[in-house]
Amino acid sequence: MLLPTRQRQQLRWVMDVVTFAAVPAEERFAFWREMSSKMWMPLDAHSEPHLEGTFQAHVALGGFGSVQATLLTAKSLTIQRTPRLIRRSDPETFFVTCAVRGHAIGEQADRDAELRPGDLMLRDSSRPYLTRFGSTDPAGGQLLSLQFPRSVLPLPERGLRDLSAVRIRGDRGIGALASQYLLELARRLEQFSAAEASRVSTLTLDVLTAALASALDAGSEVPPGSRRRALLAQIHAFIRANLGDAHLNPSAIAAAHHISLSYLHQLFRAEEHTVAGWIRERRLEQCRRDLSDPLLTATSIGAIAARWGFTSPAHFSQAFRAAYGLSPRQFRRTAANS
Repeated sequence: MLLPTRQRQQLRWVMDVVTFAAVPAEERFAFWREMSSKMWMPLDAHSEPHLEGTFQAHVALGGFGSVQATLLTAKSLTIQRTPRLIRRSDPETFFVTCAVRGHAIGEQADRDAELRPGDLMLRDSSRPYLTRFGSTDPAGGQLLSLQFPRSVLPLPERGLRDLSAVRIRGDRGIGALASQYLLELARRLEQFSAAEASRVSTLTLDVLTAALASALDAGSEVPPGSRRRALLAQIHAFIRANLGDAHLNPSAIAAAHHISLSYLHQLFRAEEHTVAGWIRERRLEQCRRDLSDPLLTATSIGAIAARWGFTSPAHFSQAFRAAYGLSPRQFRRTAANS
């Protein structure tokens, strides 16, 4: 069900969450079909017949700037947009789908693409399409969908339509860098504050522009500022995904993104950070979170530090005290008593 307004506000920038806790089991799929058209655009939905009686889904809907984000989790689901439904209403948008967990198949314009986790695909709301996804994982399959007006990307509209239902691989090239960013966005969808919404919007559109331009081989049409911001967002996602690697350093980051070490440092200087300092801050944030987690009280401070890439206990303790004013042991004790 839609959460009450007060609960929705507690989710910060996420506008709505749809759950099924208060819906009788036999009515859940019908409820889903009705709500899906209200949440996005007129759609038809189907599930495996034997699953409809036990249908479960979870939807987090977020809006930041001109981008609407949807994180959809379900065991098995088919979503279809037909010519009849398009005639009823059309927002005239593009949307990019990223497979987060499980597999998905997307169809449009006589093309189809099978997505594995991390892969991306563009579609157009004005043409019929179909999406099938799911997973044998008990937690279900998961898709992140980003919907935005056609005009917000500095790329030729006709060229973008030629990318409909084309798989953009998430394991190579620019697609891999965009995939890292979008998977990180999916993990943190309900964590952003309202104050961060504008920046997240800009970064997301920059990342999508870079990925789609690369797929079109139209990189020259992307404004330099967008390319630079997209690259930095992808580097941030790469760093977050590899914080536990003790060998993560500026040279490794530059090599992974096929840029010079000097250009990497230049990107961070423009943000008033150093590369090493940004890595250290993210590692300390993760350690701080784990030290305040009551489920990790049996895990030693040294093990937590090592999990996030600190190889020297003394250096970790010194860096933690400098950042938070307490030693790791003092902070854990304070958190446990609060």
